[in-house]
Amino acid sequence: MGMSDRIEAFIIELMRQEQEDWLRIQRNELAQLFGCVPSQINYVISTRFGPDKGYIVESRRGGGGCVMIKRADSAGSMTAAQAGQYTKKLRDDGYSTAREAAIDKTAASDRVLGKDAGAARARLMDEVIRSLKEVN
Repeated sequence: MGMSDRIEAFIIELMRQEQEDWLRIQRNELAQLFGCVPSQINYVISTRFGPDKGYIVESRRGGGGCVMIKRADSAGSMTAAQAGQYTKKLRDDGYSTAREAAIDKTAASDRVLGKDAGAARARLMDEVIRSLKEVN
């Protein structure tokens, strides 16, 4: 098993054990644990934990490089603001166009779904991910 495979397996196992929605990891700490450079951790996260793989990733620079990962289909509930952030991330990462992101954001808005539609919104975003996987 290669280094990238081991790092991926480790992160997946951490996600299984985590009781919170988001797994928070420090790039530098993970790199030290595996005896590699932080860019190797970045590579694994960007290639194996992106939206096309069914994950939401939020990254923060500085201070050891905090990364938060969440399985998209385990979201359960999502606010309109979270859906908007997610559609922006999909667009920024090249998975959808600005037009497609605007349509997704509108479809997941409170105006369309109502304020108490968190579960429906999460299912909608899951289906967006599944559709993007089929296209890409």
